[in-house]
Amino acid sequence: MQYMLLIYADPQREPKYGTPEHETMMSGYFAANQQMKADGVLVAGEALKNIDTATSLRLNRGKVETMDGPFAETREHLGGYYVIEVPDLDAALRYAALIPTAAYGTVEVRPLMTFNPAGN
Repeated sequence: MQYMLLIYADPQREPKYGTPEHETMMSGYFAANQQMKADGVLVAGEALKNIDTATSLRLNRGKVETMDGPFAETREHLGGYYVIEVPDLDAALRYAALIPTAAYGTVEVRPLMTFNPAGN
């Protein structure tokens, strides 16, 4: 089963760039990446650019409306994701716990729906 690990962080709580704490966090991400690759569970994963680069879109009575920024106003911002393939939720949670942001933010673990079975 594939799971998406959505990484949310409060910019006020995350380590500031250039600090030893930031370097420790980045080392933690490197270690998590290496572990997921070594275990053969990593399907994909990327960081997202800052929320000030986001554009949200919706259709309102057939007309496209766009807005600068993310749709939801929250303290925590979606900063990246991993897609992993593991046997079950317990395994997905073990990998989610490797993500450094879990110490000061939130990692949402959500199973992916599969509409196209492998081989079709």
